[in-house]
Amino acid sequence: MKTYLDCIPCLLRQSLEAARNVTEDVQVHQHTIRHVLRVIAELDLHLPPPSVSQLIHRKLRELTGVADPYQDAKKRHNQLAMGVLTELSADLDRSPDPLQAAARLAMAANLIDLSVPGSLSEPQVLAALRESGNNTVHGDWAAFHRETAAASTILFLADNAGEIAIDRLLVQALGPERVTVAVRGGPVINDATLEDAREVRMHELVEVIDNGSDAPGTILADCSSQFRERFHQADLIIAKGQGNFETLSGVNAKIFFLFKVKCPVTAEHAGLPLGTLALLYSRELPATNLPANEERCP
Repeated sequence: MKTYLDCIPCLLRQSLEAARNVTEDVQVHQHTIRHVLRVIAELDLHLPPPSVSQLIHRKLRELTGVADPYQDAKKRHNQLAMGVLTELSADLDRSPDPLQAAARLAMAANLIDLSVPGSLSEPQVLAALRESGNNTVHGDWAAFHRETAAASTILFLADNAGEIAIDRLLVQALGPERVTVAVRGGPVINDATLEDAREVRMHELVEVIDNGSDAPGTILADCSSQFRERFHQADLIIAKGQGNFETLSGVNAKIFFLFKVKCPVTAEHAGLPLGTLALLYSRELPATNLPANEERCP
């Protein structure tokens, strides 16, 4: 998926919000935006949005001198999600289909995304999680059950902090003994890193690795060779979030994308309305979602 002109205002907003998270100095805010505008002016818009965002956030960290501008927000969301985990787990125990219920929760938790416009309150997050069973999901549950049951090894690509705590429930439903969870290789926006995985005790359930990249998605060419090896060897990939969909929807592998459609550009690319909870199987995506220049697995 390429970057569209409609993505540019969102990238600028992210940059300004991150600068304001770091300091109240208006001069720093102006300096940051001016530099980001220069970066945007030279960008290759054929790159996927996470690739563009990666470049901008690297520049932002360089300008502010702060390694993780979203660290405090990530910790709050991790604590919030962990605080409701026991309640949600009890709900799953009463579900006639725990795997589907856990997947619904994982998709609903993708709301915890600081890269999209609008404020995100704790009541909004809790309501989305508690009402996940009432939401319509666009996807093929039969295929999800079939492919997850058949897979001996599953690579689970996490997305955001906070959200990764709720992902624990889906990992448990899948069977932790065959799941490896992958997080980002470095801080970017509120995406989950190894530190976040440890905060929500994901490492106590499964092996947790990082992908070696600080992009808010999975750009295979930018990931470590160790991660790419694990990616290619997995029987099935479960990829959380819009960023992973935007970067991997053209890869020829067995991938289930689980996310909430939160921006008009992604909505058009996926062919789904805004707000949809999406369970998309890579083998069933239309050809228009398969860019010819994406890296493909052997």
